[in-house]
Amino acid sequence: MANYTTIIGLEVHVQLLTNTKLFCSCPNRFNPDNPNVQTCPVCLGLPGALPVLNREAFKLSLKTAMALNLELARFTKWDRKQYYYPDLPKGYQTSQFDLPFSSKGYVEFDMPSGELKRVRLIRAHLEEDAGKNIHDESGRGADSQVDLNRAGTPLLEIVSEPDIRSAEEARLYLEEMRLLLLTIGVSDCNMQEGSLRCDANVNLHIHENGETIPTPIVEIKNLNSFRFLEAAIEYEVKRQLGQWEKERKRLGDVDAPKTTRGYDPDRGVTVLQRGKEGAADYRYFPCPDLVPVVVSEEELAAIRATLVEFPSARRRRYCDQLGLSAYDAQVIVNQGNEFAAYYDAVVAICGDGKLAANWTTQDVLRQTNDRRETLAQFPVTAEILGTLLSKVAKNELTIKAARDVFAALLAEADEEKPISKERIDAIVTEKGLATISDTGAIDAVINAVVARNEKAAADVRAGKQQALGPLVGQVMKELKGADAKVVRQMLIDKLSS
Repeated sequence: MANYTTIIGLEVHVQLLTNTKLFCSCPNRFNPDNPNVQTCPVCLGLPGALPVLNREAFKLSLKTAMALNLELARFTKWDRKQYYYPDLPKGYQTSQFDLPFSSKGYVEFDMPSGELKRVRLIRAHLEEDAGKNIHDESGRGADSQVDLNRAGTPLLEIVSEPDIRSAEEARLYLEEMRLLLLTIGVSDCNMQEGSLRCDANVNLHIHENGETIPTPIVEIKNLNSFRFLEAAIEYEVKRQLGQWEKERKRLGDVDAPKTTRGYDPDRGVTVLQRGKEGAADYRYFPCPDLVPVVVSEEELAAIRATLVEFPSARRRRYCDQLGLSAYDAQVIVNQGNEFAAYYDAVVAICGDGKLAANWTTQDVLRQTNDRRETLAQFPVTAEILGTLLSKVAKNELTIKAARDVFAALLAEADEEKPISKERIDAIVTEKGLATISDTGAIDAVINAVVARNEKAAADVRAGKQQALGPLVGQVMKELKGADAKVVRQMLIDKLSS
């Protein structure tokens, strides 16, 4: 088996969240049930139709570039990329070639090992999407149709350097990219609808006799799920390794051109599609119908002011400042902006990051899922939960008592009774849930429980720690507001003296 390194670069395609298409006023929405109704002379490429740039699409592109640490060009132009395909009615795609609006950025994400991985970005450029070919592969006969609803929608292409070294890294990179795009609100990133998809460029560096030999590059097209991306790359690596051992063709050989392949998830294989064109084959030239775009510092400052905290920065803040584990930070951030803002508001009130993380990622998530509510609909607001948890942090309530209060608040909300942070003290009083801090009262109950359970007490003294649990349970049953940790320690002290 050859010694090799896997070399992967990803081209991520993101449909931007605009109301209309990139160069015309046709609606920009997913509408597969009504094909070819979102079209006009511009996106159909009819003679005499002239494009006009969608300002919002360009703003969203700049916003994305800032989040991806890309350098922004003050001057950018549009180019025609010539190729024929049934879903490209004009016979060319309006894109960007030598003067894209951004270049030289990076994305960072955490590996399972805890290592911070950085993938450099070559560029991000804006272009119009093609339509969609629909093929009948039922076996009842060849039937292909074209839906041009998608033709002309604003598409951002983000191209990485070949810095990715495994299928797992590729998946983690795409997951981080999707999370970032959702966080800044530039796309819905619905992979099933094609709003986020990617092409993977894969080859191997074979290490042999002190030489590094690159194999021919293969581009796997239109991968629209994390699972398919990982599986396609894993298969392709094995395929290329087997092909190298049989044919020993290297990158640059005349009979080993770059090729494109599709992924067949039913068979778990990549399938040859065609030879890959180079830049010269596309015959790029400046688009004569669109003026270049010049971006001012004032415009950039206005867009920069709309940015929120990015996922990677938020995870670091949670770990470094609030003491969360990498896992807890990831769970919170992966829920999205609304959930992270809820968590931040709870922490600001209760002052305990770990306590707030436990409750939001367990109790709140479970309840919102069970109740099928968004956080905006959830009756226990961040202010109410933060106030409840502040009492736990101050040892005014036990965790069990706080959960009883939490359940009571939800029950009252279900009865359409108004709930507020003021109701917490009332429920605590009504149910007698306040923490008992009088050690004398606790000691008296402990003495009574030990006297009634002489055998269990003797077992604890003999070193049988499992006998301690029932004694703690009996004390807690009589003292609803007692802290279980305090009770346990007082029992241990009593029975060891």
